[in-house]
Amino acid sequence: MIGRRQLIRDGLYGTGLLLASKSLGSYWFRSASASEAAIEVLLDEPIGSISPNIYGHFVENLSGVVYDGIWVGEGSSVPNIDGIRKELVEEMKKIKAPVVRFPGGCFADSYDWRDGIGPRKQRPRRTNFWGEGETKEAPASHRYDPNEFGTNEFCHFCKLIGTQPYLAANLRSLPAEEFYRWVEYCNSPAGSTTLADERSAAGFAEPFDVRFWGVGNEAWGCGGNFTAEEYAAEFRRYTTWVPRFGHPLSFIGSGPNVDDWQWTRGFFEEILKKGRGQLRSVYGWALHHYAWNLSRGKTDNWFLGKRDALAFDTVDWYELLREGDRMQSLIDGHWQVMGEFDKEHFVKLVVDEWGPWYKPGSELTPGDQLEQLPTMRDAVFSGMTLDIFNRNAEKIAMANCAQLINCLNSLYLAHGDKFCVTPVGHVFGMYADHQDGQSLRAIFSSPSVQYDRDGKPATFWGLSGSASLHDKQIVLTVVNPHVTAPRETLISIRGAKIASVKATVMADADIHAHNTFENKDAVKPRGASAEASGGTLTFSFPAASVTKLNLTLE
Repeated sequence: MIGRRQLIRDGLYGTGLLLASKSLGSYWFRSASASEAAIEVLLDEPIGSISPNIYGHFVENLSGVVYDGIWVGEGSSVPNIDGIRKELVEEMKKIKAPVVRFPGGCFADSYDWRDGIGPRKQRPRRTNFWGEGETKEAPASHRYDPNEFGTNEFCHFCKLIGTQPYLAANLRSLPAEEFYRWVEYCNSPAGSTTLADERSAAGFAEPFDVRFWGVGNEAWGCGGNFTAEEYAAEFRRYTTWVPRFGHPLSFIGSGPNVDDWQWTRGFFEEILKKGRGQLRSVYGWALHHYAWNLSRGKTDNWFLGKRDALAFDTVDWYELLREGDRMQSLIDGHWQVMGEFDKEHFVKLVVDEWGPWYKPGSELTPGDQLEQLPTMRDAVFSGMTLDIFNRNAEKIAMANCAQLINCLNSLYLAHGDKFCVTPVGHVFGMYADHQDGQSLRAIFSSPSVQYDRDGKPATFWGLSGSASLHDKQIVLTVVNPHVTAPRETLISIRGAKIASVKATVMADADIHAHNTFENKDAVKPRGASAEASGGTLTFSFPAASVTKLNLTLE
């Protein structure tokens, strides 16, 4: 017998409703029959607390991300706060950004933190990991790192926006000593160490209190090309003794690339060779997943599989969402493997790189490497992904969208004095209300999407989302992936009645709609009319949309 916990979403509506009605009662069945879809939020089935850190971000010294995106310089005509773009600071405050990862990414694997401290004019210029991908016309700061934006500036940026810093250490090319010295520089109390004095001389007397530390990055590739067992030994060595100065440190291991189950298994097998107590040194296990292969099964080539960010058809739309929806199976798979060694699940997942990755050509600033122009497709993708994280709140401690500005799935785009919020940025603003809420199970029943995939029938779920409880308030976010069909939906709360509702919707008749420097508000969230009746709510979710419903309970 199929239980209440099964998420009913892939079958035809009649079948899904019949299964749901067995546990939801005849009244719900009769009422839902007037609508083509239904959502029931289950108050008595909490999943876990939604960590604000699930809504984290990622900044790498890559082309225009730091230099032009974040850092404009203190003498710039662009409005700034101590050299940091003022408009970016203001926007990030609005979305309650909880944590930002820096300096990479693959850039971190060749970065010496000491190059980015001290007087700026005396800091060395270094080869940028991404420099060979830059054109000859690219600014020098994109090809060679001037180190104007280093630890001090990044931590100051975090303080300005009210977020926690997450620093990724260079395990490939720096010794373990430099790791704990970096911790000492950031966290030792004023006047306590020589490095604290050096930090104070730069204008930062008080410690930065950095809690989150990545022990390497993509150690299976650019971070050292290790085997899982080799990396586990390095992780133990780097974390054996690190000064804490009275504050907790959370070490994040360099986890798998997508579905490399053996990487996860090999790491945990090796780490436990020194005893089960070693698990206490691992706060999080990083997972990276980019949705890039839109070839519809024709190739696994990293370059040939990518498609355009703007010129896409309906099938491309669904293929991207299908690739992104793999996130759930990746979470489930790695969580299962981790549980073989960590039965109490002390170690949580940290999805510190995620998002779509298209081929070059859509960037607003020509020449910005990896910059792409987010559309409504990326808004729906991002809403879908954040909903997955919310529904797995007991498994995921942190996630970091790649990347914050002027890059892949960016929330913001900027160049010189120009700036705009992308549809992705608006999604993060909409979903911020979930932070610190209690994630609740919800049953979604809807007709599935039917489409032609190169002459073969294909399906995709019809509605999906997540729900969180905040005292007498429920935040319900819903994604409708269908490019043409709205979904009239009956919404109910098991064990409670809806007293009132506030609806916010982001949708556009053109699935390619996007914002630019010249048209900043082409795509943005708008209020929608909604009214509860008899303790339930009927709402029509527009085609290709992201919706947030703030529900007040009686």
